[in-house]
Amino acid sequence: MSGLAVTNLTYAYGSKQALSGVSFHVAQGRFCALLGPNGAGKSTLFNLLTRLFTPHGGQIEVAGHDLARHPRAALGHLGIVFQQTTLDLDLSVQQNLSYFAALHGLAGRKARHRIDAALDRLDMRERAGEKARTLNGGHRRRAEIARSLIHDPAVLLLDEPTVGLDAATRQAITAYAHQLAEDGKTVLWATHLTDEVAVQDDLVILHKSRVLATGDAASIGGEYSLKERFLSLTGAAA
Repeated sequence: MSGLAVTNLTYAYGSKQALSGVSFHVAQGRFCALLGPNGAGKSTLFNLLTRLFTPHGGQIEVAGHDLARHPRAALGHLGIVFQQTTLDLDLSVQQNLSYFAALHGLAGRKARHRIDAALDRLDMRERAGEKARTLNGGHRRRAEIARSLIHDPAVLLLDEPTVGLDAATRQAITAYAHQLAEDGKTVLWATHLTDEVAVQDDLVILHKSRVLATGDAASIGGEYSLKERFLSLTGAAA
């Protein structure tokens, strides 16, 4: 199965259940918002998807590859942007991307081409020589997204990538992620903000370790706004 498939996923921290029977599928070329209040289990799910944690039950498939049985193949199709920045702040943007390219076995002309293409897509070429620590929050995020695209992944995971950014930058980065889906990437975008979800998006609402609703955002919202529907399901601030 192409895209991203999660089936009956479970995970617990001791006696505390973090995920209970979580299932959903994001097709190739779709933008899916994973919407849930803080503490819903979104970060735990991302840790499982990236194999930082091993699930206690269930299955994850990335671009048709079972993550447990074929981890290298599955992870090779993933591009990941974590909630906390993972750039080396003492390296330039170019150096950060070059190092990442090398980890994926890309070097020489091919690596330079991939890096330049990623920087151009994020309007970051002019900042390639700047140290990461000198960038503002929005440009750091753009650099991280550019880095995640160097190896041309089929599936892109973004864990609350707009945290701490101003409204205009949030909107720009959200729009860019939607464009990546239109270009054929499978995008899973974790957020607790309903205004980052478009009516045409796929949507998974996660709350207290369980999936409360899946489908397209317009249908889940129904006759109400998505914010109202989210509040009615979770009682959370949106």
